[in-house]
Amino acid sequence: VQFVESGGGLVQPGGSLSLSCTTSGFTFSSFVMSWYRQSPGKEREVVATITGTGATTTYADSVKGRFTVSRDNANSTLFLQMNSLKPEDTAVYYCARVEPDSGRVDYWGQGIQVTVSS
Repeated sequence: VQFVESGGGLVQPGGSLSLSCTTSGFTFSSFVMSWYRQSPGKEREVVATITGTGATTTYADSVKGRFTVSRDNANSTLFLQMNSLKPEDTAVYYCARVEPDSGRVDYWGQGIQVTVSS
C-alpha cells in the first residue's frame, strides 16, 4: 500500500490550494478515505471523509463550506480542494485509508505541509 501526496505549499489568507493523494497497492474504490491534519502542539484531527463510491462526504465543522473532498476511483486518487483558507488551517495534511471492520485508519500518507500566511 502506498500513498503519494502532492499540492501543498504556502498561500495567503483567502487563497486556495488543492491536495492530491495518489494511491496504489489496494482496491481504492473499496475503501472509505479521509484527510486529516495536525498542527504543532495539537492532536491530529479528521478534516473530511468520503465513502468508496464518493456518494457521501463528511467534514469537520471548522472546514464546512470551504473544503471539498472528492475521489477519482479510476485513477485511485483522493483530492481535497481548500478554499477561503485561514491561518488556522496551517498544518501538515495526511490522507488516510479507513479499515472497514474497525472504522479506524490503517494506512497514512507521508503528510504534506500547508501554510496559510501573509
